[in-house]
Amino acid sequence: MAPQDAVLGWDEDATAEAYAAFTREYPMYSATSRDLAHRARLTESHLVVDLCGGAGSTAEAILELAPLQARVISLDNAAAMQRVGRRTLTDPRLTWVTAPAEELADHVPAGGVDAVVCNSAIWKADTLSVFATVHRALRPGGRFVFNIGGGFAGVRHDDEKTARTGPSLNSLIQQIAARDYGYTPPPADQAPPKLPLEAVTDQLSMAGMTVLDTEVVAQHGTVAEKRAWLSIPVFARPDGDFTHAQRMDILAKAYALTTPDAPTVTSWLVVVAERPEEER
Repeated sequence: MAPQDAVLGWDEDATAEAYAAFTREYPMYSATSRDLAHRARLTESHLVVDLCGGAGSTAEAILELAPLQARVISLDNAAAMQRVGRRTLTDPRLTWVTAPAEELADHVPAGGVDAVVCNSAIWKADTLSVFATVHRALRPGGRFVFNIGGGFAGVRHDDEKTARTGPSLNSLIQQIAARDYGYTPPPADQAPPKLPLEAVTDQLSMAGMTVLDTEVVAQHGTVAEKRAWLSIPVFARPDGDFTHAQRMDILAKAYALTTPDAPTVTSWLVVVAERPEEER
């Protein structure tokens, strides 16, 4: 899971630049974006929303799969992320809207949108409010496709369970932080996951949505990719009262104890929901 303060800092230039650089160099966000866009079934779409769209990695995947006449709205509350995205993604079919996810329905046409896709970011939002506004924004039969990191959802893919052959980079970070900075790691019996499937399903139902499919998937990478991800300021670890420089010192020392090309596996819970057709 990301540090508790990871929600903060998204609207900072350093984070936006580092995040965008990561999406260009490593495949994690583009791969998960394509997976979600495929599940949204965009072949006949006219208007699609990239929710919490950041610098546009998911919008780019949507634009590749949607019809040429389709339009995409990328909505995010962080202007810094969108400033970076506007430099690199200039497709005229794409509109950038700076607003919180909870206000989605206020920024789409009354006729509704065909699909809403949210990659890796639903944990930052008030999900009860977001699910309700997505329901209002979708046309009947429209799809809502999103994923939740395994730590937040409390799930692990079988590949993640079997891939590890030594201490993870995260555990090494905690060890170095304890040794060099007096850090006290959180207890093993942490609080329950923030967004388990049962809670997500209940909240979607309360919002008037129908869950069509759920799946735990695995994203394969390397320790080098993991280090690059943990170098993004909002994802830097450990949590607590550390400066970014201290976190980068800890990360460098932990990374030195690893094999850069060793495989890593990240688990994701993918959810496909729909606004029911019978609401017409």
